[in-house]
Amino acid sequence: MRKKVKPFSYVIPVALCVTMLLSAVKTVAEEPLPKATVETSLGSFEVTLRPDLAPETVNNFKQYLADDFYSGTVFHRVIPGFMIQGGGFDRELNQKPTRSPVVNEAKPTAKNLRGTIAMARTQNPDSATSQFFINLTDNEFLDAGVRGAGYAVFGKVTDGMGVIDAIAAIPTGRQRGMADVPDEPVIIKKITLQP
Repeated sequence: MRKKVKPFSYVIPVALCVTMLLSAVKTVAEEPLPKATVETSLGSFEVTLRPDLAPETVNNFKQYLADDFYSGTVFHRVIPGFMIQGGGFDRELNQKPTRSPVVNEAKPTAKNLRGTIAMARTQNPDSATSQFFINLTDNEFLDAGVRGAGYAVFGKVTDGMGVIDAIAAIPTGRQRGMADVPDEPVIIKKITLQP
């Protein structure tokens, strides 16, 4: 004769499992987003990184930070009303050697809005290495699906946008065959990941 199991005996283990699952989800959701402080010759600004949008891109950026790659690089391309670009050249405009490119993680939902930071690349969508740009305005045409693969947004300036605007106001010209180069170098002194 089989022993009858009371339905109530299932309720406690199921309720316990649901509670544990919700607790784990809540912990992940409450984990703060990483932030980086960018010190430049014109002042500092803070970037909040978004590994939830572009995990490989954020990991790539963090590895360059760990290697102290960006210290002494410049914002080499500045176009008012569009964007400022840096992270690849030293103050003499020599390009620094980089690691292998990362896959393009651009998504239609991650928009190139004013203040967002995104990866610079060539015509090849999966060619981004160390260079990044900060949007000075909403640049919808850079979004995935608008005119191709798009440019991967991986964070946003959350403090110090005035520094970005000051960089954008620097007079520019041609140097070493490159256009839109600031006449006076805008140096990235250091980028540090906040603890």
